[in-house]
Amino acid sequence: MRIHLLLLLAILSSASAQAGAGPQTQNTTRPSIGVTKHQQSSLTYLDHNQAKQWDLTDTEWNRYKTLMQGIRGSISPATISPIEVLGIHAESDTDRRMYAERWAQMLRDDTEQILAFQQAVIEANVRLYGNQPLIDVSKLRHRQSKTMLNPGDRLLFFTTTTDCSTCDAQLSVLLSKTRLSAVKLDIFLLGTDDQDEAARQWAQTHSIPPERVRQQAITINHDKGTLTRLSQNLGKPPYLMHQSPDGSFPISLGDLR
Repeated sequence: MRIHLLLLLAILSSASAQAGAGPQTQNTTRPSIGVTKHQQSSLTYLDHNQAKQWDLTDTEWNRYKTLMQGIRGSISPATISPIEVLGIHAESDTDRRMYAERWAQMLRDDTEQILAFQQAVIEANVRLYGNQPLIDVSKLRHRQSKTMLNPGDRLLFFTTTTDCSTCDAQLSVLLSKTRLSAVKLDIFLLGTDDQDEAARQWAQTHSIPPERVRQQAITINHDKGTLTRLSQNLGKPPYLMHQSPDGSFPISLGDLR
């Protein structure tokens, strides 16, 4: 009887030990799984900083990166912004409207900054050089019948905010000719009364590409007497000039290669 009792106690003790070992084994494996999931969902330091610059949450930035790994990244230009990507693929009308308003505000702020800096450059030119013309008239006779546009050259186009079909036609050609080239296009507006809102409305009405303005491939400026100074009071819109290291010369659309 004593032997049976000892055997029963041994069996119960072994079962108890095995039951206690089970939960300990599970607890040792859970933390590693949790860390792995955290590592997969967290952003890198660079990603986090970029998300902050665009005022996006970590979740929004992860969604943007995921979308760019699909068709959006394959067919979109390299300059497409995270806001545009999220807006295009918005999951509701509310989100689409929210991203659209955020992008519109960013474009407006950026345009104001560009216009302010360009105005500062024009004023600096007057302070440094006064009314000294940029055109050496004596060199006009050496101008070639056709002008080769090189990277770094600039085209200065003077137009007016009033109705001018000739101006609009020439602008359309210039936008097309400079779209795929490294030549910059500086547009000077007459008739804005130095009002940025008037320049902004003109740019929207004439479909000036915002991305080219942001990249400063196109600048939009108040004339402020620039045409009078550069043309020695001879030019009237539409008026086109070619600016290169050799100087600045008036040209026509037909002169452009």
